[in-house]
Amino acid sequence: MKRSWFKKLLGGFSLTTAVFIFQACYGTPQDFGADIYVEGVVKSEKTGEPIMGIKVSVTDNPQYIYTDEEGWFSFYTVTADSCILKFQDQDALQNGSFIDKDTILRNVNKQIFLNIFLEEK
Repeated sequence: MKRSWFKKLLGGFSLTTAVFIFQACYGTPQDFGADIYVEGVVKSEKTGEPIMGIKVSVTDNPQYIYTDEEGWFSFYTVTADSCILKFQDQDALQNGSFIDKDTILRNVNKQIFLNIFLEEK
């Protein structure tokens, strides 16, 4: 009698442990339906060439991303009435020096594409 009770208790702990491990590995369900997908390309205003290494960030959110070799960036951000995107040159030695630029996004539904042109300093 004591052994069956112990086996049931041990089995319950094993099942509970497996559920916690599954949740830790795969996380809890997220609602991505309300997010905005922002993508675009950053180019030099003077030459029209893409700029690599520009930091693209959202002011109300700690997330940021850098443009790739072709000046492209893309990310998801939280839906809001408006948000400010910052474009900052972080590696002036590598690709020249560009003036920082802010862009305000308003009334965006689900997706937006941006062509950003930065001035050289």
